[in-house]
Amino acid sequence: MKSVQTPIEVRYQETDQMGVVYHANYLVWFEIGRTKFIEHLGLNYIEMEKNNIVSPVLDAHISYKKPVRYGEKVFVETWLAEYDGIRTVYGYQIIDSQGEVYVTGSTKHVIVKKDNFRPLSLRKAFPTWHELYLKNVEGEK
Repeated sequence: MKSVQTPIEVRYQETDQMGVVYHANYLVWFEIGRTKFIEHLGLNYIEMEKNNIVSPVLDAHISYKKPVRYGEKVFVETWLAEYDGIRTVYGYQIIDSQGEVYVTGSTKHVIVKKDNFRPLSLRKAFPTWHELYLKNVEGEK
């Protein structure tokens, strides 16, 4: 598995006055896709959170190619674009059923202790995650 496609049904409340998906909602869709990607690897954030560890976003990039409108059915395709044992970059595309690209983007993450936000090595803290990430890193699409 190199990428996961998660269906998204555009809800009315996700659109703006122009009738298109409000730009910030794509970040929510990216998070949905990222969570499903991690679950498809057999992992989940609950394991981290039980250890008082979270994975904040360090950087986010979005490029809007074509507007998505209310009632449309699209997919968020998610993959592991980069991974170095500490930082993880997920890549995303919002596409339709024919593969037409509407939005592209990426988010960069680290894991940190929740109480002090000091970065941790995913390689050391969660070796299973590390091994699966090494097997699934794809490089930029």
